[in-house]
Amino acid sequence: MIGPFQRPVTEPVITPDAMLVFDCPMHQRVIHWAGNHTFNPAAIVFQDQIHLLFRAEDGVGDTIGAYTSRIGHATSSDGITFAMQPTPVLYPDDDLYKGYEWVGGCEDPRVVQRPDGLFALYYTMWNRDNPVGTPVLARIGVTTSWDLQQWTKHGPIFAATPAGDMLHRWHKAASVVQEVKDGQLVAAQINDRYWMYWGEDAVHLATSLDLVQWTPVLDAAGDLFTVIAPRPGKFDSLLTEVGPPAVLTDAGIVLIYNGKNGVQEGVRDPTLDPGAYAPGQVLLDKASPGQVLQRMDTPFMRPELAFERTGQYQQGTVFTEGLALYQGNWYLYYGTADTYVGVATAPYLS
Repeated sequence: MIGPFQRPVTEPVITPDAMLVFDCPMHQRVIHWAGNHTFNPAAIVFQDQIHLLFRAEDGVGDTIGAYTSRIGHATSSDGITFAMQPTPVLYPDDDLYKGYEWVGGCEDPRVVQRPDGLFALYYTMWNRDNPVGTPVLARIGVTTSWDLQQWTKHGPIFAATPAGDMLHRWHKAASVVQEVKDGQLVAAQINDRYWMYWGEDAVHLATSLDLVQWTPVLDAAGDLFTVIAPRPGKFDSLLTEVGPPAVLTDAGIVLIYNGKNGVQEGVRDPTLDPGAYAPGQVLLDKASPGQVLQRMDTPFMRPELAFERTGQYQQGTVFTEGLALYQGNWYLYYGTADTYVGVATAPYLS
């Protein structure tokens, strides 16, 4: 496993800021884009700083899922104190992809860097209440950048594949396998291709030659290949949603994922609150990325601190999405209660 992780602070490192405004091309008016919630961050090291790309919700909605999400950008030189940029870097625009992003927006990013320096960010395209007419579904989208500032959207990652008609199937959450090279995390190739774990109901696989266009891995029956799925009585009894990009190690591929506890007696983990999110880890064969070698039976973190249980999702949340290797330590960033960003750290053992 990666870790063990400890919380270096007992407060969130990113919180909502009602002073930040943005001239929204979708609503055609000024929006307080980070006024309500700031959570579920991607993390990457660039130019000797940790960069967080986090989900921000405006103050327009009134229940979970009723807001518009945009991706903000914050930087830090110590991994704990962050400076937030005044406007989002990724948002539902009046562009080719509004049929996939209006009005729910751009949610829950994960980011990796290609060996040549290109950044690829994967996010949920959510077209809730879409006025354009595209079927209302969550889909994994991808956008690329050389500087983490200017992003080029490429649309749904499965748009070019006929497998399973993925454009008409709900799918979200993407974890690309990466490795440590010269002290930096970069996307790894296994058998001459990139690999991705994806999904929230269960974890599936996909492969790519360029990190932009992806093909789902199918089983012998032609269905989506399932890597792991929920387990009755465990912390992941309801959902198993991938977390930050996976890490290729000497022992295998380490995937951090987010388990959601069930709500029914006899099905859920009785040591966690019903519906609580807590992360686990699974070790997979580095020569055969779909083969599970080991899997945690208990989470390595739990929602314990006040800000992990206070917000718009009060069942308790440690929802991991960002993992950075910085100055000899792992920094694991997670969303709490769909409202804040927390951090945990662990020494890097090469």
